[in-house]
Amino acid sequence: MTEKPVALIVLAAGQGSRMQSDLPKVLHRLGGVPLVGHALAAGRSLAPETVVVVAGHGAALVQKAIATLDPEAQIALQEEQLGTAHAVRQALPLLEGFEGRVLVLYGDTPFIAEETLGMLASHPSDVIVLGFEAADPGRYGRLVTGPDGLERIVEYKDADEATRAIRLVNSGVLAADAATLREILPQIGNRNAAGEYYLTDLPGLARAAGLRVDVVTCDEAETLGINTRAELAAAEAAFQARARAQALEDGVTLTDPATVWFALDTCIGRDAVIGQNVVFGPGVTVESGAEILPFCHLEGCHVSAGATVGPFARLRPGAELGGDVHVGNFVEIKNSVLDEGVKVGHLTYLGDAHVGEATNIGAGTVTCNYDGVGKHRTEIGAHAFIGSDTMLVAPVRVGARAMTGSGSVITEDVPDDALALGRAKQVTKPGLATRLMQALRQKKGS
Repeated sequence: MTEKPVALIVLAAGQGSRMQSDLPKVLHRLGGVPLVGHALAAGRSLAPETVVVVAGHGAALVQKAIATLDPEAQIALQEEQLGTAHAVRQALPLLEGFEGRVLVLYGDTPFIAEETLGMLASHPSDVIVLGFEAADPGRYGRLVTGPDGLERIVEYKDADEATRAIRLVNSGVLAADAATLREILPQIGNRNAAGEYYLTDLPGLARAAGLRVDVVTCDEAETLGINTRAELAAAEAAFQARARAQALEDGVTLTDPATVWFALDTCIGRDAVIGQNVVFGPGVTVESGAEILPFCHLEGCHVSAGATVGPFARLRPGAELGGDVHVGNFVEIKNSVLDEGVKVGHLTYLGDAHVGEATNIGAGTVTCNYDGVGKHRTEIGAHAFIGSDTMLVAPVRVGARAMTGSGSVITEDVPDDALALGRAKQVTKPGLATRLMQALRQKKGS
């Protein structure tokens, strides 16, 4: 923890025209969540008192996403995109009364590490700029340092050859005390070709005011910004490589690591086994010792120790699997709780249901949970046996130790220990099959 209280300002107002998309750039997904979600997740590691996201282009969409990603975050609106310093100024009214360290992050820069943010938050200087040693400095702004810290930021177009040779460059991320931002930001002008107010002017103005300005450095990979679809794809590859390596380091078995896809918040316990071509969407927890067989898709679900899932299974949001549950091939579970030892072998849909312990669900079972207007629940007791091809028309309850006959349509509650049959009586016509086929063949030949 830092000694000073912390606030975050996340800049997420840009259109991202190079993405060639109607969707705001910060809402394009990386690791299963919008780009801005990565910045918010890293920043939350500092336990900030306040989080402000500055929205502009597609503000309504951004606000909706933030409400899901970080419901406590506040939204500041930058109606005109007049530069980064202008964006930060829109956030300041929401920090009224806050006295502490403010970190300014970017919604399209997803990889800055929690440790790096910790250094920015705890540094004793008045203004701290995040820099990195670039393999190819290109057109980045150069950070010129001296005995008294950061002397100036020099844009490439303004740099002489000696300055362009500097490999320490500006990431754009910085931290400053709230009081410093309130004092210095109004001094930033827009006398430049774009007519915009740039946050990169803040360190120079702070130094001219007698404040201490310094640089904290990180690995170049942390500063990767996303501006194009190609960069987004490269970032996804980098994210997945890190997630796979971390899972292996944590004691998870990945049968074919290159084919397993993780989300930002995927949580898998040690000694879990993950087969090939498994995709984890957001909100998945797999406990120690569980096994996810190949070609499964999981999202918003919890898999307890000893459970097995798949192959070719889908767990949707709200799926809760107890210990030693088995969910087999071509089974879909949504918003349902399966207690310990439940077996759902194949070709089944369970939605809006609760299944008691040690119950067996036969192949082809469907909980008919939607009537075209509302969703309804199915309750199945412990140690029940649901015959193959049973349609459970919700709302309905099947009691403990009860059974349903194969092919039944169950529309009424079944008491404990009862057998329910809900199918039409079979009628057999001796010899009719042969006569019918002969008649059909004659008709076809005529």
